Amino acid sequence: MHALLAASLALTSLPASATQAAAVDCARVKCLALTFDDGPGKDTPALLKALSKAKAKATFFLVGKRVEERPEVARQIVARGHAIGNHTYSHASLPAHSDNEILDELKVTQDVIEEVTGRRPTMFRPPYGQTDERVLGLAGQTELAQILWTGTTLDWSLRDTKKIKAAVLKSAKRDGVILMHDVVPQTVRVMPEILKELKKRGYHLVTVPTLLRGKGPTPGESYF
Repeated sequence: MHALLAASLALTSLPASATQAAAVDCARVKCLALTFDDGPGKDTPALLKALSKAKAKATFFLVGKRVEERPEVARQIVARGHAIGNHTYSHASLPAHSDNEILDELKVTQDVIEEVTGRRPTMFRPPYGQTDERVLGLAGQTELAQILWTGTTLDWSLRDTKKIKAAVLKSAKRDGVILMHDVVPQTVRVMPEILKELKKRGYHLVTVPTLLRGKGPTPGESYF
């Protein structure tokens, strides 16, 4: 793990402009948060290029074991100014597990992400959206806020670029949070078109923390 630690230290030495999004006041402009679950995957680098070209920021909820498989991609996500969150280590349905198992899923992922990227997430998203008060309480013990969504594309099921684009545009609204997956190739492929249309409609594409306007995320709280 020494190589990962060295890479993390190198990342933290980058200038702030390389790791932070430009300030956007979502109280004054129309903001939308695009979020991507289940990565990093093989198509994530192409998605990062599309986001950079459009000068858009997003939020990535990372699976711990996939961060271990693609540490360089996880570092790229942070280096390009995107926000990151915890999506458990093995993409487990949390309510079906014991307290200790849930804590392990969250804590191990926290440690993996921090060691690889130099950043410790403050947000988590429960796989499949499956959660309850017990899960939320345990997340709070792990210093994590729960981030859900206002609209989902069901891209994992659609697997069709036109349908995914239509689903995003239908779900888009001011202060909305849209759920997608960077492990779905069709989502990544159609993202340049989606970004162009959203910007045409006046949206500023921001991270979830930017959308919260400094009022979170607070550990143990659930949003959206």
